[in-house]
Amino acid sequence: MKKIKVAHLTFDMRIGGTEQVIKNLIENSDSQQLDMSIICIESPLGPFADDLLANGTRITAFSRSPGFDRNLIRQIRNHIKQHHIDILHCHQYTPWVYGSLAAFLTRTKAIFTEHGRFYPDSSSWKRKLVNPLLHRITAATTAISHATKDALVTYENLPAKDIQVIYNGISPLAIDQNQVTKLRKSLNIGEKTLCLGTVARLDPIKNHSMMLKAFKQVIDQGIEAKLLIVGDGEMRPVIGNLIKELAITDNVIMTGYQAKPQHHMALMDIYLLSSLSEGTSMTLLEAMSIGKPCVVTDAGGNPEIIKQGVNGFVTQNDNANAFAKAIIRISSDADKKKKMSTESQHRFNKEFSAKLMADQFMHLYIDSL
Repeated sequence: MKKIKVAHLTFDMRIGGTEQVIKNLIENSDSQQLDMSIICIESPLGPFADDLLANGTRITAFSRSPGFDRNLIRQIRNHIKQHHIDILHCHQYTPWVYGSLAAFLTRTKAIFTEHGRFYPDSSSWKRKLVNPLLHRITAATTAISHATKDALVTYENLPAKDIQVIYNGISPLAIDQNQVTKLRKSLNIGEKTLCLGTVARLDPIKNHSMMLKAFKQVIDQGIEAKLLIVGDGEMRPVIGNLIKELAITDNVIMTGYQAKPQHHMALMDIYLLSSLSEGTSMTLLEAMSIGKPCVVTDAGGNPEIIKQGVNGFVTQNDNANAFAKAIIRISSDADKKKKMSTESQHRFNKEFSAKLMADQFMHLYIDSL
């Protein structure tokens, strides 16, 4: 049986949600039916590329020039023709523009996946004019959540009937309890101390400031708790100053960037996501894979992942009072917390596994040919 050749077209393979999806697709797809490779339109490749290259995945990198790079279209077109690519899977808007034009009038079918929207969302009249034309030469379009699909319809002038929702999928985190015990001790988190936490870059869009204000309310309720913030970024000085202003220095632990934060996540009793905007958060899925109740904001795909009152709570965006109340509600009811933990893992296995995502895309590839 001839394998279907799929090339994933993306910006690069640095650490991020889109890159993790591509990595998970390659690692969880049926290698007997699919032959997958990667084309990056920018350099350097990034850390995820190292793992994939070590496992034999072919990765080609181009260097996109500023502005609209017509030569990049030619380079991609030559590559897909030379390597007899059947499916060019374009991840994110810019790779889709280049990929769909490169595949036009070749045997290669272009597929577009939108991985998330930036807050505040917007578009331009040029894109609204061009996008329907690009859509006509695209074999299939997918979005990682219904919220993302709605944004494509509203801001990008794409028809809702032609957009399929395929949720991100990941492999469940592998946890070594001995490592978790050692980490708890090194971070000085007591066995009876409630550990709240998040894993996210320190970026304004992640709204750590609101999370800290909510955490202050939790502490003021007399709850013995610590907040574990894993990540680094431009907002670190601002967040550090706010922690001092709120007088919660002894209760907040900032670890900085951690390449493999699964054991930090395993320490958390409740996972928090305070973002102003999200697509389908990979760290949220990771937390669910190890049975964490979650408190999240009503942003992007969050309400599609967290079922209200089942595996966590969804609160109004940028509302510290509501966020704090949700945390207190879970932490003050041991039975509810335990039940939400079980439901989180169950929901992950049913809806967000890497295997399920890979199978859905394989069917889409087959249908597109």
